[in-house]
Amino acid sequence: MEISTVTGGNGVNLHVREWGNKNGKPILFVHGWSQHHLAFHRQVESDLANEFRLVAFDLRGHGMSDAPTEVEAYTDGDLWAADIAAIIEQLGLVNPLLVGWSFGGFVISDYLRVHGDAKIAGVNYVGWGVIMGNTEEELRFVGRGFHDYYQGAISKDVPTAIKALRGFVHACLGKAIPQDDLETMIAFNVMVPQFTRWAMTLREAIDFTPVISELSVPILASYGTKDTVALPIAGEHIVNVCKNATSSFYEGAGHAPFLEEPERFNQELANFTRQAQP
Repeated sequence: MEISTVTGGNGVNLHVREWGNKNGKPILFVHGWSQHHLAFHRQVESDLANEFRLVAFDLRGHGMSDAPTEVEAYTDGDLWAADIAAIIEQLGLVNPLLVGWSFGGFVISDYLRVHGDAKIAGVNYVGWGVIMGNTEEELRFVGRGFHDYYQGAISKDVPTAIKALRGFVHACLGKAIPQDDLETMIAFNVMVPQFTRWAMTLREAIDFTPVISELSVPILASYGTKDTVALPIAGEHIVNVCKNATSSFYEGAGHAPFLEEPERFNQELANFTRQAQP
């Protein structure tokens, strides 16, 4: 495993780690709201590392990356796009396959909105809500697993926030995961600053359907059938609007199929990467 620092949008330092085959096809993992690169440890520490170059990082405001204290650092989609572009450029990732979990799907879609898809091989959207913002349209795709815990999670009262984040983590899971993984997941959720969690949700409503409908690269939509955070209908929507999209639904899984069924997820990701990469 190698650690590096990448300078992202507006000079924010991003904590990046990579594993695996330096000469392999690159896969870049992008985690979600109030999460951490550790969410993908079942991927980066798996047999995928024998074949692929695996890269994961902490989003701005998360983990060991810089945490700006200006709201605009989290509501400006061009900055999220710049973070992804910086990692691709500064690490020399040639045609990476992008994996975006939950809010990570918005980060990747901002990159695609700004830079297009010429420098990537494809996208694996995992439990992504497609529409951001408190609108009736968003409520089609984002469910109670997020909304029931949101107000508590952005509270400045620490006991309130901890209770809400514990509830949110459990709501992310449709199937049991190892106790160590569950405890780690709760820990890195609580570590994220309250300001970050709050500011990330202040962005004006945006629907990424027009962006993804124009993509020329292959898309894989991976969703748990019991996901109450990003509803499975969002995965169906992606397939309906993207001519190059296919779907994979995990029966009984929730918002994190890569943790709930890692062997299947890793095999499907490997196959998708092989097929997508030129």
